[in-house]
Amino acid sequence: MIPIVAYLALSAVIFSIGLYGLMTQRSGIRILMCVELMLNAANLNLVVFSSYNGDLTGQVFTLFSIALAACEAAIGFAILMSIYRMKDTISLETINILRW
Repeated sequence: MIPIVAYLALSAVIFSIGLYGLMTQRSGIRILMCVELMLNAANLNLVVFSSYNGDLTGQVFTLFSIALAACEAAIGFAILMSIYRMKDTISLETINILRW
C-alpha cells in the first residue's frame, strides 16, 4: 500500500507546476491548462483523504469539482475564442479590452 505522504507529495508537485505556469505564462490557453492542473491537485487531495478516512464525501466533492472545472474550461475557452476573433491574438499581454 502506498503511504498517504506519497500522494500528498505528488499533489504538491502538480499544484506547484500549475502555480508556476500560472505566474509565468502569457497565453490564455496555457493559463487555463495551469488552472486545471491546480484543480486536479486539489481533487487528488480530496480523494486521498476520503479513502484514508473511509468515507465517500471527498469523492463526491471531487465529482462536483470536476463538473465545475469542465464548465469553467468551456466558458474560459469561449471567452478566449471571442477575444481571438476581435484581436487576432490570445496573448494576455496585448489584450486590453477593459481599457477605454
